[in-house]
Amino acid sequence: MAHDAQVQPLQRVTRRRAGGSRAAALAFVCVFFRGGAGIPAHADQIVVTASKDNTLYETPDGSTSNGMGTAMFAGRNSQATDSIRRALVWFDVSANIPAGSMILSAQLTMYNDAANLQGESVSLHRAGGDWGESTSVAGGGQGAAASFGDATWLHTFFNTEYWNQPGGDFEPSASASTTVGAPGFYTWGSTMGMVEDMQGWLDNPAGNSGWCVLGNESAPSTAKRFATHEEADSSRRPRLIVDFVAPGVPAISEWGVVAFALLLAITGTLRILNRGVSTNALERWGEL
Repeated sequence: MAHDAQVQPLQRVTRRRAGGSRAAALAFVCVFFRGGAGIPAHADQIVVTASKDNTLYETPDGSTSNGMGTAMFAGRNSQATDSIRRALVWFDVSANIPAGSMILSAQLTMYNDAANLQGESVSLHRAGGDWGESTSVAGGGQGAAASFGDATWLHTFFNTEYWNQPGGDFEPSASASTTVGAPGFYTWGSTMGMVEDMQGWLDNPAGNSGWCVLGNESAPSTAKRFATHEEADSSRRPRLIVDFVAPGVPAISEWGVVAFALLLAITGTLRILNRGVSTNALERWGEL
């Protein structure tokens, strides 16, 4: 009985020390969880369908387009001259994602149904100026007579406004690229370049000119044919999948995540030590 009376105060001291250490660890975590920008606690995802698209057909007078057609082309056809085709695609980012959001990822999916089955690299380049989609409709890869307001090889808006250079203005560096082969769906991204493009378009909607889609222009018969937003089968239309964090969503500090992991480790260690100290104390008092 005397031994028990002496052991109980020691157990209470051990528990108080362990409890105090856990409280200190918890305070440590609270300090770091108050940090500023960090890991989002919640992200949203949205699917956005293209709002406009077109094809730039290489022609000396810039008179050909396909504003309302169901296909757009990227690469080269089999013609000896004037064979380059470049697609344009645009998404209304600011109308679908809240202003002030942070873009986390972006993926573009398009459907290819070209007869050319060979794998070709197709890349996205941020377009350097606004452009038009009017009423021209082409029956194939040769294009149709441009309508007023169409984008063409020379014009941003036929026939009154021009690109700075024939073939369109775009960033030389690709935001993303993928290999396109047999008919089917193909996805670009997510890449850092695409995320930067999307964030820029969201923060500055006036600067959103979409992407210029370039295929293999170094050899003939490389063109790929992609469905446009006029395609009857809605599942084949160009679409963006965007993950973002809306403004005002709480974030967990990166230091807070580290501190939380430390808290778990400290708590587990203290429990082991608590049991070990109590057992050793009982054994020592029992030997007296």
